[in-house]
Amino acid sequence: MNQVPYLAPSFRSGFLYGAADRDAPAAAAPPHSGGQASAIFDRLIALFDAAAVPCLGAAALALTGLPGTDAGLTRAIMTLLFGTLLAVNLFRLLGVYRAREGQSPAKSILRLAAGWLAASFAILVFDVLAQGPGGRVTEWLPVWIVTTVAVLPAVHGLAQFWLHRRLAVGAFRRHVAVVGDPELAARMADVFQDGGDGEIALVGVFTDLAEPALHRHPYRHAMNGGVGELLARLRQERVDSVVVALPEEAVDRLQALRLALAEVPVDVRLCPGLAALELRRQGVSFYAGVPTLNLADRPLGGWRVLAKAVEDRLIGLAITILISPILVAVAIAIRLDSPGPILFRQKRTGYNNRVFDVLKFRTMRDDQSDGAGNRLTERDDPRVTRVGAFLRRWSLDELPQFLNVLRGEMSIVGPRPHALSANAGGRLYRDLVPFYDARHKVKPGITGLAQIRGWRGPTTTSRQIRKRVESDLDYIEHWSLWLDLKIILITAFKGFRSENAF
Repeated sequence: MNQVPYLAPSFRSGFLYGAADRDAPAAAAPPHSGGQASAIFDRLIALFDAAAVPCLGAAALALTGLPGTDAGLTRAIMTLLFGTLLAVNLFRLLGVYRAREGQSPAKSILRLAAGWLAASFAILVFDVLAQGPGGRVTEWLPVWIVTTVAVLPAVHGLAQFWLHRRLAVGAFRRHVAVVGDPELAARMADVFQDGGDGEIALVGVFTDLAEPALHRHPYRHAMNGGVGELLARLRQERVDSVVVALPEEAVDRLQALRLALAEVPVDVRLCPGLAALELRRQGVSFYAGVPTLNLADRPLGGWRVLAKAVEDRLIGLAITILISPILVAVAIAIRLDSPGPILFRQKRTGYNNRVFDVLKFRTMRDDQSDGAGNRLTERDDPRVTRVGAFLRRWSLDELPQFLNVLRGEMSIVGPRPHALSANAGGRLYRDLVPFYDARHKVKPGITGLAQIRGWRGPTTTSRQIRKRVESDLDYIEHWSLWLDLKIILITAFKGFRSENAF
């Protein structure tokens, strides 16, 4: 997970690691994913779920006996539709369909089970509420829930076992030939062979130039011939795609190759110069019909924005209600311990670099509070009150931030908001870490990936803030509802206590 989000992967090494970290280990290669075959598999298994969930529900309803009234039948159908829509969307939000990203079958099935468990609870509540006062769970729902939790994981497990076995023996590989500028085509062949995750079978490397230029390049792939030899190979053996690799300015050569390849039944794709090799795994968007490479995407869009907002409001409200006795007790303790306000407000940088007031319980003497965050708290800091020391040790001073969540300024999970003048070793964070402000692409959170990894507390060295930012960017890139729930559970299980918090 050491990949920088929303930037070309080739920029990663210079993004977080400075001169002091040149020896940082390289990220492990991504798991074998199978590329296009796994993407198709994801779509097919999602379609199966969308069909299987309502069919299993209808079978359960039929087996237990249809309701004797029209109102009962209507309610059952509404419950069936509600449960199906909720379940399939939860599966997607929890990241069940990620075989194309190399996700293991066990992790996929675990997420599937968690999604159906959450959907089942909501289905039971929906059905009881729909019946009005005195409602109870109808007989067919437990049958639906149990059969679905048995059938779906079994089908997912068998299907993914089959897919991984097929991928392991090289099935579904795309047979690709490369043609164009000798140097660029040879470089692309190297990339296909080394970085294709096993999804590409290289047919050969060809050039559209004259014979003397065939071997003038430093790469290990020699040319297999010119355009004539390429056309002959296309007619004699299986080739799924031809990738044209030409410099950006070679418009005439591109048109000539398009004309030559128009007579053979293969996909023809263009690699637009060296920049495309540096911007691997980027998507393509069309504006007025013009293809453009996607250099950056919004971290959360569409349904993901709605899912994150619902998560924050529902879980935030529930937690606020649960901890309200603690909030009252802490407020009384602060009032009795030292004069001054109960809450401490500090300007922090939030979503899209907007400044907001973060709420905390006051832990310092009122006349020594550091509203700008110019001075980091130290161990046995004389500014901290007796009650404040206890609150900081257990992170109870952060609890008022659930009010920030309900106000829409923060999320429960996200990068921690930093004070405007926060620094490490006397230098501002944004001066120490290039693209530091990329962490503000999402709302700041009460807890986050950096916190459960142990990167919290004072930042006296540049490495500490770099590791925090690295974790924050990992979170943004890999966000899912499942990841949020996992971080919340780990935070609750481990507690907020830390030896680095003072």
